[in-house]
Amino acid sequence: MLGVCYYPEHWPEAWWAEDARRMRELGITFVRIGEFAWSRMVPSRGQYDWGWLDRAMDTLAAAGLKIVLGTPTATPPKWLMDEHPEIAPYDADGRVRGFGSRRHYSFSSAIYRQESARIVQAMAQRYGTHPGLAGWQTDNEYGCHDTVLSWGEVDLQAFRGWLRERYQSPDQLNEAWGAAFWSMEVTSFDQVALPTLTVTEPNPAARLDFWRFQSSQVASYNRMQCEIIRQHSPGRWITHNFMGFFNEFDHWALSPDLDFASWDSYPIGFVERFPFSEAERVAWHDTSHPDIAPFHHDLYRGVGRGRFWVMEQQPGPVNWAPWNPVPARGMVRLWTFEALAHGAETVSYFRWRQAPFAQEQMHAGLNLPNLQELSAGGREVAVAARELAGLGRLPESEQAPVAIVYDYEAHWIAAIQPQGADFRYYELAFRWYEAIRRLGLDVDFVAPGDSLAGYRLVLVPSLPIVSDAAEQAFAAAPGVVAFGPRSGSKTRHFAIPDGLPPGPLRRLLDCRVLEVASLRPGVRQALSGAITGHAERWREYMETGGEVLARFDDDGGAALIANGHFHYLACWPDGAALTGLVALLARKAGLGVTSLPEAVRMRRRGGLSFVFNYGTTAWCAPFSAPPVMGSPDVPARGLSVWRS
Repeated sequence: MLGVCYYPEHWPEAWWAEDARRMRELGITFVRIGEFAWSRMVPSRGQYDWGWLDRAMDTLAAAGLKIVLGTPTATPPKWLMDEHPEIAPYDADGRVRGFGSRRHYSFSSAIYRQESARIVQAMAQRYGTHPGLAGWQTDNEYGCHDTVLSWGEVDLQAFRGWLRERYQSPDQLNEAWGAAFWSMEVTSFDQVALPTLTVTEPNPAARLDFWRFQSSQVASYNRMQCEIIRQHSPGRWITHNFMGFFNEFDHWALSPDLDFASWDSYPIGFVERFPFSEAERVAWHDTSHPDIAPFHHDLYRGVGRGRFWVMEQQPGPVNWAPWNPVPARGMVRLWTFEALAHGAETVSYFRWRQAPFAQEQMHAGLNLPNLQELSAGGREVAVAARELAGLGRLPESEQAPVAIVYDYEAHWIAAIQPQGADFRYYELAFRWYEAIRRLGLDVDFVAPGDSLAGYRLVLVPSLPIVSDAAEQAFAAAPGVVAFGPRSGSKTRHFAIPDGLPPGPLRRLLDCRVLEVASLRPGVRQALSGAITGHAERWREYMETGGEVLARFDDDGGAALIANGHFHYLACWPDGAALTGLVALLARKAGLGVTSLPEAVRMRRRGGLSFVFNYGTTAWCAPFSAPPVMGSPDVPARGLSVWRS
């Protein structure tokens, strides 16, 4: 199904009914409203104004639309900020981040939690059983604009309380943090300071715990909202709209309180956010890289335990990237079907009409900023809606043959102590995903410790901390398993493990990492053997009793080893080495592969096979039967669908 984000408070009430009619005419089923409208719902303390929202809900429902109601807690109103300025977040330099945009609150503020509970309860009591209400979205984009980590007094007091519960005594805290180093020991939890504004690097164990603490604050804040909604709105689902390339809190830990995950897909904007080369940015400037949106579709399908929506799909140029091109014609349609091919239940576009005012006025919508004139993206959505109706109900997604173990703590650890300035966990994970998708294989994402049953190939780009549950899951994995650099390199307290890395994985891999080297840009070390190419950014020196499949040319050291069906890669591989690695692993796993052009990707959903072409020339797909949609020569910026 298709949906759209709508803001009735932005438009004359006389437009609402016509907007709703045109949404249904376009093929829209769901409409999200309300997530930024706290000041309209409660103009001042104790003064509720529900009349406009009552009429908006009734108008949309009367047109046959299903409503997703967002809680407005991403934008506390001015009167609340004036009453309680202490709810504001602080940056790492101790400066307050105040009113005037959005997300101006700390997750650790008890006062803000009380006020959030008040507005969520009022909304749920009033609209929880509205006949047009399908479900809820909590808040909006938790942590956007760098707001997971806050460094104010309320955060310090909450952090100290979290540490008391976790460590019980200052002695245990000192031991966990290695606080004897540089005389960092404390005799009371009240002596703990926030790990910022130090002369040089703060204690990495303290930084990791602070990140864990703040991540848990996000999850508990979301849980509070979900519990209120479930009490007053039975039978309605709850989701949250996560973001792309965002690792500041643990999404796996938050998701059990949701019915499914959602995410906001802005493929072209993310080209500028990801550390691509300039050549890649130019090549994908108006289409996006072919794996950016799919990476997140597959990740959030995993986070949502098999279910996800795209709550905000880019419909045209956005306003927030350094450069904001118009998408190549055809891409809005392609992105729509791509999300559905990866298992999305609904693709919802941001937004219905471009706003002619305020911060997002340069952000496109399905309509131009007037009453009723579709944008170029809106016209593509009309085409997609008709084609989707012709395909009928899409089959359920099935388990993929390949799993990637994705870990948010791995991102935090690499950010806290990168050792090499360009070691970025999310970039490494994306490149492994890109390489396996270039072979035409479908991918699932799983959390560390989740069952790996049924997967013929398991990829672990990096997993510094290996929990007992994760170790047991790897040991029980029936398929081929491959670990990347820095796996098993830290204990849960951010220390080098006894017996050296890879720590708990030594029993599976039969190796020890003795030294590591970060390689500055321009320094590369050649590989020979079962894979060829170069190590860049990172190289490890190890000893092993396992089979050496590839070596570093300079000293003959082991670069890729195998111990039964377990493998370890002791470097950050360049494109050639990574391509060779995943091809080798796929062959070992007995997977049939299709080597795809750089701009083409495939995805299966049940009995349907989708082919997407991001390139500038048509590509002849390797299917003998005629497609059920599109042509055998998949056009540039287009797609075709086959039934198997």
